[in-house]
Amino acid sequence: MYCVRCGVKLAENSAECPLCHTPVMIPDEGGPAVNRYSDLYPEAEKDHGKYLLIGLLTAVMIAVGVACLIHCLKTHGNADWSGYVLMGLGLAWVCLLFPFLFPRFRPMIFLPIDFACLAGFLLYICVKTGGNWFLSFAFPVTGLVALETLAAVALFRYIRAGRLRCLSVLLMLIGAGFMLVELFQHITFGTPMFVWSLYCVCAFGALGLFLLITSFVPPLRAWIRKRFFF
Repeated sequence: MYCVRCGVKLAENSAECPLCHTPVMIPDEGGPAVNRYSDLYPEAEKDHGKYLLIGLLTAVMIAVGVACLIHCLKTHGNADWSGYVLMGLGLAWVCLLFPFLFPRFRPMIFLPIDFACLAGFLLYICVKTGGNWFLSFAFPVTGLVALETLAAVALFRYIRAGRLRCLSVLLMLIGAGFMLVELFQHITFGTPMFVWSLYCVCAFGALGLFLLITSFVPPLRAWIRKRFFF
């Protein structure tokens, strides 16, 4: 017999769980069957409060953006730094508020939209500042981080069999990704190679190798599954 709340194994005559103090419900086997559950469906939750909050936050963001734009137009005669504020507020709205307009959060749909908006924001900064670092640095790094993030989300949400081995491979790929970032940095800004990326490669590679070996050792694999619910 186990606790219905925390799952702790209970003694035969326990009146409550010793860990969470939940009363132990023992049905009467000899009496007439009693339906302990209601036949009525619960009422659908109202989303009016959620949409009201989203509307208020959206109005505040618009007011802040318009105020900054008006200030720059009066002071400098052009948008000047208010463009960064407007683009940043738009990015924040897409990343934080836009998913709540839908009944379910679908990361495989919303995350690519977020990274695409982030790339657009970086492109605006690059054009505004007259730089030439977007195509050779910001764009590939953003795409790399997006791919790794989507792979991690897919691993934890949709993959069941062989999850530990997939995680070990993903960690190794993340470590290699840091070396790619330093390569893009070297190509764009002329910085020397292998200054900091090797530390990341060694750290993530060692952790990934450990998990890969662990996946082939049943006692270690069982301990990690029990300890981290993985």
